[in-house]
Amino acid sequence: MEVIAIQKSALDGMKNELRELLEMTEAATRKYTPIFTEEKWLDNQEVCLLMNITKRTLQTYKDKGLMHYSKLNRKNYYKLTDVQALLTVGQPNNIVENGFINE
Repeated sequence: MEVIAIQKSALDGMKNELRELLEMTEAATRKYTPIFTEEKWLDNQEVCLLMNITKRTLQTYKDKGLMHYSKLNRKNYYKLTDVQALLTVGQPNNIVENGFINE
C-alpha cells in the first residue's frame, strides 16, 4: 500500500471542488426530473405487451406517425398516456393504409 501525504488545505480544496461539481450536476438534472416522475414511460416490449402487437407492428405505427416516442441511449420510450390514447381511439389493428383509424 502506498501512502501519499498532502496538505490539509489541498485536501479541503479538492473536497470543495467535488462538492461544487456535485451541486452543478444536481442543478443540471433537476429540470429533467419532473419529466420522469410525472409521466410513466414504457419501452418497446412493454408497449407491445400492453397493445398485444408485434415489434414490427409497433415500428409501422411509428413510421406512420401514429405512435410518438423519445429516444434515449438508442432505446425508444413511449408515454403511457399516448399508448392509452391510441387504444382509446380505436383498436390498433384497425389502422388502414392512409394512417387513419377505422372505428
